[in-house]
Amino acid sequence: MFLLLSSIIPALSFHSSNSPLPSSASSASTIANIGLNCTSGTNISTIQWGPCDPTLVTNPSLLCGFFDIPLDYYDPSIGNGRLALIKANATGEKRGTFFMNPGGPGVSGIEALSATSDLLLAQTGGLYDIVSWDPRGVGSLSTPGDVFCFASAADYASFWNGTIELEGINMIGNFTDQQDIDALLSQADNMQQKYDELGVRCQQHSDGQYLRYIGTAATVRDLVAMADALDGPGSPINLIGLSYGTIVGSWFLGMFPERAGRVILDGVVGPQADIFDPELGVLGWPSQLTSSDDVYKGVVTACALAGPEGCAFASVGDGPLDVHDRVQVMLKAAHDAQRANASVPLTSGQLRTQAFWPSMYSMTSWPDLMNITLPQAEQVVLAESKSIATSAKRSEILSLFKRGEFSNVTYTTQAIMCSDAPDVTANDTMHNVFEIIVSTSQNLSHMYASQWPATTFSCSFWPERAVERYAGPFNKTLSHNILVIGNTYDPATPFHGAKAVADGFGDQAALVRLNVFGHTSQTAPGGSSCLNDIILAYTTNGTLPDGHDTVCEVDDTFEVFPCVNTRSVIANMPPGSI
Repeated sequence: MFLLLSSIIPALSFHSSNSPLPSSASSASTIANIGLNCTSGTNISTIQWGPCDPTLVTNPSLLCGFFDIPLDYYDPSIGNGRLALIKANATGEKRGTFFMNPGGPGVSGIEALSATSDLLLAQTGGLYDIVSWDPRGVGSLSTPGDVFCFASAADYASFWNGTIELEGINMIGNFTDQQDIDALLSQADNMQQKYDELGVRCQQHSDGQYLRYIGTAATVRDLVAMADALDGPGSPINLIGLSYGTIVGSWFLGMFPERAGRVILDGVVGPQADIFDPELGVLGWPSQLTSSDDVYKGVVTACALAGPEGCAFASVGDGPLDVHDRVQVMLKAAHDAQRANASVPLTSGQLRTQAFWPSMYSMTSWPDLMNITLPQAEQVVLAESKSIATSAKRSEILSLFKRGEFSNVTYTTQAIMCSDAPDVTANDTMHNVFEIIVSTSQNLSHMYASQWPATTFSCSFWPERAVERYAGPFNKTLSHNILVIGNTYDPATPFHGAKAVADGFGDQAALVRLNVFGHTSQTAPGGSSCLNDIILAYTTNGTLPDGHDTVCEVDDTFEVFPCVNTRSVIANMPPGSI
């Protein structure tokens, strides 16, 4: 699952120490160089491929290696890092390399290629090596690796105790209850202070010395350096970018348009000009939610079509709106119970952020959500509302929403995403952030606009910016045409992002819409022969469909619930908003 630009809790990961930076890095200026004209650098590192660690990669046909990089391409004297790489060898006569960035930011390319190598080899005709990597700031193998700001999980929990960081935002409906609004806004000053303190912690942690050298521009230069090493200096660069990987792809096309090979952008974040537009909210978060409630509508529709025999959260004769009403009753009960007793074990905010939102990314998650998670959550919530929640029930539900059984909490996503953000202004206050959340809940997404912790809102308070940030343009003349893919119902990167990016490149881009629910076409259960044929023709022959109007359907082999497939869900969704 690819999690780019979503409001999720910080990643849960094991802490691994990295080799220290030279002391000169910690005293370097934090003034960023935006859009400077620079080559990828003269990186002559080579890659020695060998067997992967079988505890990390179970497919013995995949190879792993390391690639040395300068931490700062403008100043190699700062020191070096290294990237962990993974490769699936071409199965036919090799034409070159296809790189894959799976998104996040913070998703491991090692893990992603381990799971998708067969699919990607098929989509490229077996004619290319497929290479992915843990970008700087990701994982325990690359240096810089995962970013930590706390010494332990207990330290993290203690720091955020009693705040919405752990409990979520308590609201109901579309956030029009003035008591809910006042309760949120009253926490703004405290939360801003907490985030300011978090920034200091992140800088003072041993990983803090690397923060300025993590970011998308550096990742693009790493990509170019890897391509130079593997396919030769100046070679065309082939790339599959998923979710946040489409930002990497867009920045690559802007920074090195003459190096564009066959580039596929799938689950597109965009338009690029709006990503950091303060008028749209920090990181353009509202514009990312335009399809989120439609995906939720698909879930309740599928459940209603399945009936109680296939979906436990449906009753006999239920339609989509009936299932929706049951969900809202549960959320309201959790909301009211928390308002009466702040120590309840399960809040409406936790339900939205930890149960519903992750399940929107792939239809394969819907059955567990509706058959296991929500029925158990409903029992606990209704017990909360009657003040009879037993310790057994608390233990049962907390096993579904684990917040403490991990080694530590990473801030990798924030470190990468926020390094690209504009410099902080006087308007960047937590009060303004909360007002954006209320407005977006009222006008765009009642289910998901109030998610918290909200990674996308962290950047106003993040302490560092990257030494290089690319500011555009994003519509340069390319050496090869590109393929842009978007799902009709994508919770995190709605189709309008793909269309805007494709429109920006004009006839240099082909746009394909896949009629499915989920984040990126790779999550489409059962796949799409139509889309697979388009991708294969592009990667092997360079041919693309004309224009921006191509629509593909998914194959009918997958049933989300018994006798309920994607097409039947789309055909039976109620009109309008719910």
